[in-house]
Amino acid sequence: MSKKHNFSAGPCILPQEVFEKSAEAILDFNGIGLSLLEISHRSKDFVAVMDEARAIVKRLMNLGDDYEVLYLGGGASLQFAMVPYNLMKVGGKAAYLDTGTWAAGAVKEAKKVGTVDVVGSSKDENYSFIPKDYTVGSEYDYFHCTSNNTIYGTQMKSFPEVDTLMVCDMSSDIFSRQLDFSKFDLIYAGAQKNMGPAGVTLVVIKKEILGKTGRENMFSILDYSQHISKESMYNTPPVFPVYASLLTLQHLENNGGIAAAEVRNEAKAKLLYSEIDSNPLFETFCVEEDRSLMNVSFKLVDDSKKEEFDAAWKAAGISGLNGHRSLGGYRASMYNALPIESVQVLVDVMKSIK
Repeated sequence: MSKKHNFSAGPCILPQEVFEKSAEAILDFNGIGLSLLEISHRSKDFVAVMDEARAIVKRLMNLGDDYEVLYLGGGASLQFAMVPYNLMKVGGKAAYLDTGTWAAGAVKEAKKVGTVDVVGSSKDENYSFIPKDYTVGSEYDYFHCTSNNTIYGTQMKSFPEVDTLMVCDMSSDIFSRQLDFSKFDLIYAGAQKNMGPAGVTLVVIKKEILGKTGRENMFSILDYSQHISKESMYNTPPVFPVYASLLTLQHLENNGGIAAAEVRNEAKAKLLYSEIDSNPLFETFCVEEDRSLMNVSFKLVDDSKKEEFDAAWKAAGISGLNGHRSLGGYRASMYNALPIESVQVLVDVMKSIK
């Protein structure tokens, strides 16, 4: 069977090399006669994997020893709770930017820990843009934002200057573009959007921000400091997703790093958006200035063409193009591993609909 053109929003497309090396490791890891799935996470072979998986993140992000890298379970959704639990002072408050479904989920969980002020929201306009006219003062313990919104196809093109800690959920665009990562005090990302299979979440955190909430007797499993002290081994880590994420990041590093990935991602986005803008049958859901490079959400102007279009893209070997159930339409997720040739196949299909 030929490989499909995978536009799925997550779990995402991964490099073929990652599949091949992962498959080898499942059968026999490092030639030790055991599968990666059955070795101890305390074994020297896997400890080496975890050490390099943490180190490569700091290399790619150009971060120093003042940052710590963790691989945790629970998905990015667990971070909705861990962030306020570790950063919001007892009796304090945090500022959140509401730009989509996942940002709203983060707000909901943080309110269970303390006071939350939503300093900007595009909810009333169906999250069709990124709010920009807002300020974040020093009275907040931290500011939380979501860099890319997979459902609505919007992306923060710049980040505000804030007089407090900066926290960002980068689940769906991490490692896709160059940023000054040192601007952020905490970054988290579910791996399954752009860097690996589901089952592990990356957390990058500036160590000096911890231990200042006044919160006593914290649950150890929710305490970043505990995970840091145990080097992501406080409890049994998700071994296979960590290994696959390492392979993905090694592939990224060996192919020009984030800078080269950004060039490729911009080319893919330009190709697809140009077709949408020039083809009267299609339009996006969001304003042009906030369009995502990762997730292009679009719809047919004429719904009578739906049956024809659906049959055409499926016949072309395209997978994962249906839009999110809450928005409808279509969504082309173009993560790092998606080749531009797949985008061209989609564009050719769009051109064929008359």
